[in-house]
Amino acid sequence: MEKNHKKNQLLWVLSGATLLIFFQAFMVAPLIPMFSNEFHVSIKVSGLIVPAYLITYGVTTLVYGILSDRFGQRPVIFGSLIAFILLTALTALVKSVSAMIVLRLLTGLGAAGVVPIALALVGHLFPYHERGRALGWLFGAMAGGMAFGAAFGAILEPIITWQGLFLGVAVLSVLILVILFPYRFLMEKKSSKEGFVDFGKLIGTYKALFTSKRSIRTYSFVLFNGIFHSGIFTWLGFYFANHYGLNETRIGLSLLGYGIPGLLLGPLIGRLADRFGRSKLIPIGIVISGLSALTFALNLPLIAMNLVVAILSLGYDMTQPLLAGIVTNLHPNRGVAMGLNVFMLFVGFGLGSLIFSGVLHWGMMTAFVVFGIAALFAAGIAFPLFKAEARPKKEIQGS
Repeated sequence: MEKNHKKNQLLWVLSGATLLIFFQAFMVAPLIPMFSNEFHVSIKVSGLIVPAYLITYGVTTLVYGILSDRFGQRPVIFGSLIAFILLTALTALVKSVSAMIVLRLLTGLGAAGVVPIALALVGHLFPYHERGRALGWLFGAMAGGMAFGAAFGAILEPIITWQGLFLGVAVLSVLILVILFPYRFLMEKKSSKEGFVDFGKLIGTYKALFTSKRSIRTYSFVLFNGIFHSGIFTWLGFYFANHYGLNETRIGLSLLGYGIPGLLLGPLIGRLADRFGRSKLIPIGIVISGLSALTFALNLPLIAMNLVVAILSLGYDMTQPLLAGIVTNLHPNRGVAMGLNVFMLFVGFGLGSLIFSGVLHWGMMTAFVVFGIAALFAAGIAFPLFKAEARPKKEIQGS
């Protein structure tokens, strides 16, 4: 009983770390116009600050997954969190957009070991039929970080400046690091006496993942989900500013609804997945996301659009945590499997902001329609593809 209590406490602390990491990742998005004025560059140039972090974060998770399986979860999580703290604090000192992009790139490289290894740790500590709830906490923290980062980044910047935002995140992360330390014994700590990396075993793991139908469909939808949600969410601040004439504070309030469903319903959605499976929940979540995107293309009152932001978030909460639950059951080397999951997700995040930016050439409403139709098409494919996930699987299955 005591061990279960400790596991849950560790889960809550890691959820706090996850929230802060996603907070700083997405607090930049609504500040793109401000950075454009601050550094005297175009919107497109300042917009590169977002994918500079997200894409490098995604690519580096592959390395951290390998290191975790080889050396253990403990050194990777603590080392990555320390790097995140230092690099986030240093970002407050930059004086140009090029320096900002470089620091964001380095922060993505340093921070990428916390969340994916925390997700893999859930696979180690919780049996498959209990992972939905645990993953619900972590993905709820991700959604909350995205929403609160975008919202309070816009709200707090005029008060404490963007430098104060980065320093504040660094200070709060130090607090998380101190709280996390007593729980280090619940994390795997492996010996490194056998050498750095067993490349034969690593290649075998990737071969198993890339030849499994279950893995291919899961990772494909993780990538699509990242592209879709980042593409929409990254440019929502710009949308509210241009279409409704909102200032930074009101933009922040409009985006706040994105994290509410995840924080309130994440564990509940996870429990439903644990009990009934994921075959219907994942496609329904994609449908909800697609319809939300199409609704943004309508000329509705602002209050209605604020509600649509929350509904869009619900679509994410019904898909990404459930897909991650499947990933924890794809292969015994969970660090590699989860690293590949976060790689797909964050590369999707980075590509999504770029793709949406490209479609903006034909207008923002067109971009919403294109993304919405793509999501509904993906949902139609998802219903038959995920029918095998009707019940939680207690054993690893690759088909």
